[in-house]
Amino acid sequence: MSDKPEKLITDDGLRLDGRRADEIRPMKIEVGVLSRADGSCYLEWGKNKILVGVFGPREAHPRRSQRADNAVIRYRYNMASFSVEDRARPGPSRRSIEISKVSREAFEPVIMTELFPKTAIDIFVEVLQADAGTRTAAINASSIALADAGIPMKGLITSCAFGKVDGQIVLDLNKEEDNYGEADFPVAMTQDGDITLLQMDGHLTPEEIKKGLELVKKGCKEILEIQRAVLRKKFETPVEEPEEETEEAEIEAVEAEPSLEYAPEAAVVEEIIEEAGEFEEELSQETVEACAVDEEASECEKLEEIIKEAEAEVIEAEAIEEVIETEIEEEAEEEALEAETEFEAAFEASYEEFAESVVTGKLCPEKTVSEKAELEPEIEEFAEEKPEIEEKPEIEEKPEIEEKPEIEAKPEIEEKPEIEEEAGIEKAASEEAFESKPEIEPEAESREKAVEAEEVPVEEECKGPWKVVKDPSESGSRGENYE
Repeated sequence: MSDKPEKLITDDGLRLDGRRADEIRPMKIEVGVLSRADGSCYLEWGKNKILVGVFGPREAHPRRSQRADNAVIRYRYNMASFSVEDRARPGPSRRSIEISKVSREAFEPVIMTELFPKTAIDIFVEVLQADAGTRTAAINASSIALADAGIPMKGLITSCAFGKVDGQIVLDLNKEEDNYGEADFPVAMTQDGDITLLQMDGHLTPEEIKKGLELVKKGCKEILEIQRAVLRKKFETPVEEPEEETEEAEIEAVEAEPSLEYAPEAAVVEEIIEEAGEFEEELSQETVEACAVDEEASECEKLEEIIKEAEAEVIEAEAIEEVIETEIEEEAEEEALEAETEFEAAFEASYEEFAESVVTGKLCPEKTVSEKAELEPEIEEFAEEKPEIEEKPEIEEKPEIEEKPEIEAKPEIEEKPEIEEEAGIEKAASEEAFESKPEIEPEAESREKAVEAEEVPVEEECKGPWKVVKDPSESGSRGENYE
């Protein structure tokens, strides 16, 4: 350790490092120095060098340390063994445990732990080089690291210390002032001025404490501006860049518009007319304003020429549109005429083929059309008479005839030849009736024969002394037996 100097404050009111009583040491801050941490910060404050890493919110282990309603803040302050002149013992000590506790309590009022229940937010502070005021430097660095990790907070925390040196209240003690001074008073507060950390080492009167707190507020405001500037530099995007990007995007969009060669002609013409009309309105307003503001005739003439050119473009576009419409109509008429001619040609060809087939007799090779017309009513009558032949319910009533037991007892059944002669006469009459009908086309005859073969039942041989007639209307009695 260095020997105690004779005076810590000179007669001119300057301190050993050349500062005034109300000045802080120079501060340097870097954000995002650790790639594996969620948020990190490296801070140099005078000769102090602090490295902070923030991890979380993440699941808290062991689980007994979890809280159901909010997150757990875990703050670990550690001084490297090479951070001081005399080698420090590695690992936690009573001093590091005490500083970890008070620093954690300084952040609890601003971190929104209720948003992350059953989780843990870990803050690791490593002091690489110590030069008095390490706890206040660690709090300032931790505040920036938490913001870099994106953890919701009500505001940034700033910390600074004041002390008593040679009977005077000074701000931000250095190593010699801390070692040989009369008192040390570290303070941490929010950006709204609420105090979250307050410690004292030494003896101070109430008036000295009030004076020292006024100096601390001034120092904390300066530190807060430095913190905001560092975070703004990393996270705030410049205002001019988006405008340049939008202009480039507009230029690309204009270049990417389809040309007249590839777009449909009608749509392109309509777009040209609309754009020309809008451009004409804009130019007319611009000309009025320009002529009213600027009386120079040359500018007005140029604007009038531009308007005339726009009008000429509109007229050309309208003419192109008319030409396109006429071409479309002509094409439609030509297509309609071609379709009509094709239809007429096909109709004539089909009509000629039909006439030839009629003349040559290919349509009806066996009968002419006139003969067909004569036979149609007779065919219809014959078709109407068919249901009478099909409906023969009376023939199935044979069981009534079988119920006559008296017939078998009569011995005079030998006179059957008369019955057979009458049946033969009736059959001959029915055959003559059928033969007397006019001749029908071969196709109709074949169909009628097939129907008769299906519908007319086969006559069974009579095994009794009665007569079975095909049609009950042809004879006066059904199954009568003759004696």
